[in-house]
Amino acid sequence: MPKAVLYTLGCRLNQAETALIANNLKNVGFEIAGEGQSADLTVINTCTVTEQADSKCRQVVRQSIRKNPHTFVAVVGCYAQMAANQIAQIEGVDLIVGNEHKMRLADFLDHLQKRDKPTIIHTPKISREAFTVDSIGLSDTHTRANLKIQDGCSFICSFCIIAKARGPARSRVFEDILSEARTLVAQGYKEIVLTGVNIGTYQYQDYRFLDVLQALDKFDGLERMRISSIEPTTVTREIIDFMAASAKICAHLHIPLQSGDDGLLQSMRRKHTADDYRQIIEYAARTIKDIGIGTDIMVGYPGEGQDQFVRTKTLVADLPVAYFHVFSYSDRKGTSAYQMKPKVDARIKKERSRIMTEMGKRKKTAFYNQFLGQTMAVLFEEKHNGYWEGFTSNYMRVSVPSAMDLNNQLREVHLQSLEGQKIIGALL
Repeated sequence: MPKAVLYTLGCRLNQAETALIANNLKNVGFEIAGEGQSADLTVINTCTVTEQADSKCRQVVRQSIRKNPHTFVAVVGCYAQMAANQIAQIEGVDLIVGNEHKMRLADFLDHLQKRDKPTIIHTPKISREAFTVDSIGLSDTHTRANLKIQDGCSFICSFCIIAKARGPARSRVFEDILSEARTLVAQGYKEIVLTGVNIGTYQYQDYRFLDVLQALDKFDGLERMRISSIEPTTVTREIIDFMAASAKICAHLHIPLQSGDDGLLQSMRRKHTADDYRQIIEYAARTIKDIGIGTDIMVGYPGEGQDQFVRTKTLVADLPVAYFHVFSYSDRKGTSAYQMKPKVDARIKKERSRIMTEMGKRKKTAFYNQFLGQTMAVLFEEKHNGYWEGFTSNYMRVSVPSAMDLNNQLREVHLQSLEGQKIIGALL
């Protein structure tokens, strides 16, 4: 039986797709090996969100070839979509597959015969059609299963290349979503994470994102359903109200802001104003008990002066946001922001990133501290140094000492103390 090893770079959607590709390979006779092991086939599912991501992709490809020079190397995904000719210059790459065809990778392997020059399977224009997935996500190492419901984006923010890399927004056939979900629940997964590029825009026939939530909420055996990153203009009050009423949907939303300045938001071609964002966050916090809200903040976007930065800092300081990811703007060829001026000095970007990151740590600590002394359910995933770790519904990381096997168990935990970015608790 040939072995395949798969590497995932980038977002949760890439993780979901790698899991699907792994199961397709298993179905045609491959044994799936762990990262770092020798294998007959190496698949690298790539990211192209920044130039640094591109560089990391090239690095991982070269490292894989050095460690295992005889492996058949397939580079797939977003970077393969945007820079196939650049990847083709790396000696040892055999196959490059863009986003339109990567889920059919098994069809292009040609008995794993190494090649003098890589075969490129690439379609510049990506389909707008609704799609189905021919497999289920094989994920041997996680208790949360990623369920892809949507792909692509039609919002086209000025700083983002993903609309080009993944194409226009398109949605998965409704019944196909339910079919995979049934299989995942039957396999024992207790939590399903809904993933996509812009999941709140889901639309298949008369079905919308709320219909997906309502259908999955009725599944027997499904303990939890988690919504991955979702755009603020797509989080309706109706969705929030349904989350509050559901016993299965996790009390957790990750809603990107990027900037708290309306002028910058308009330049970014974001669909919301700062006040729009404030209203939806405050409504979610009022409506959903114990909700954990995360966001994304960008610093150093072209034209961001001190006043604009302070508006962002003030907005997130005042809002009930539990944590945020901070990104420094970097120029990306192919985006409209690439030509924009004035650029922000690298030292200023670094300092603003430090300020926001430190604020984020303080916000997270304050959020976690609210729950010390309480009892909450934790879904355990992995063990480190005698401690089992998992997450609460509102996305707090919890660690408990235990000699028992807690993998994939949902257990009540008394939350006792804070240690860094996680809570130490005791099983009940």
